Amino acid sequence: MILTSLLNRYVLKNLSLTIIVTTVILTALILLTQSLKFLELIIDAGASSAAFWLLTFLALPRFLEIILPIATMISCLFIYNRMSSDSELVVLRAAGLSPMRLARPALIIAGIVTLVLLFISTWAAPTSLSSMQKMRTVLKTQYSTLLFREGVFNTIGKDLTIYVHNRNQQGELEGLLIHDSRSKSKPPATIIAERGVLVMGEEGQQVLVYEGSRQDFNPKTGALNRLDFDRYSVDFPETNIVKLRWKEPDERTFFELLNPDINSQRDIDSQRSFEVEVHRRIVGPLLTFSYTFIALSFVLLGPVNRRGQGGRITIAILSIALLQGLYLSVFNMADKNMLGLVAMYIIVFAPIAIGSFMLSSLGENTRRKLMFKQKGKQFA
Repeated sequence: MILTSLLNRYVLKNLSLTIIVTTVILTALILLTQSLKFLELIIDAGASSAAFWLLTFLALPRFLEIILPIATMISCLFIYNRMSSDSELVVLRAAGLSPMRLARPALIIAGIVTLVLLFISTWAAPTSLSSMQKMRTVLKTQYSTLLFREGVFNTIGKDLTIYVHNRNQQGELEGLLIHDSRSKSKPPATIIAERGVLVMGEEGQQVLVYEGSRQDFNPKTGALNRLDFDRYSVDFPETNIVKLRWKEPDERTFFELLNPDINSQRDIDSQRSFEVEVHRRIVGPLLTFSYTFIALSFVLLGPVNRRGQGGRITIAILSIALLQGLYLSVFNMADKNMLGLVAMYIIVFAPIAIGSFMLSSLGENTRRKLMFKQKGKQFA
């Protein structure tokens, strides 16, 4: 009992540290590649560095759905292979610990990771993904709004027109003419300025114009009003494109998938996609157990080799890669065929069932009987 407790604490500590380090490394690598897309969007939209880091942070939970099961598998292969090379597994087996007892710390870690993934997949990942997509839409909308073509009249909304003669190398606008008729209580105004810049403020998008004049004609009095200025600002209208955006299935929380909007025709037409996504949220986190059982079956069963188990580890990694590929294939199939949904459950639970049998005492007795039969045939 004391030996089992010490083993659990020792292996749990090493597995936890390895999972954390592996997760950080894999997350950094993935974010490094994905952040280039965000960086291009941020530069084009003229947003701040805070927007870049916020986009990167919002993308993190979705990556963790893929990274955490892989990190758990890698940590199991690394820790148990190291214990095998250091002859620790030989001593523990000689002390009477079965493969299932040796695998218990890894299964505890897999259970904890699965619970974390359930929280991420049902709420954290869809919520952050929805926020990220909204933010990207806002930035793209701002970019398309701020991207004025030179030498033509650019219409923004219904009542705002901007003419830009030229854009210099510093990004400043030269030769501006702005006609603003948005106010219903005031007469339309025309603004002429030598130069201007586009800015993003706390109150929204603005164009700051310098060294010009503002003119408007009052039809009631028949007077032409003119205001010369050194600096003047014009606010841009807010867009409602984000409010009208339909949320994809992977952007909805588990509760939202179970309760679609019956007044939305697109929600009604997407019922099948919602059902498949619900099953993915349930089954996906259990891949952690599938990966763990595959890794444990290869490193804990069979003869111990102090030089390492490179061949077994390679086969384990290839098996897990094949399992992941099959899972993605049947998931895509599940949206069109019920057979794909059934296959998705089989692919996830089959390694768990087979691995549980192989590591159990029943599996160990079966292997011993087979070995005795083979030896008997050799002597015969």
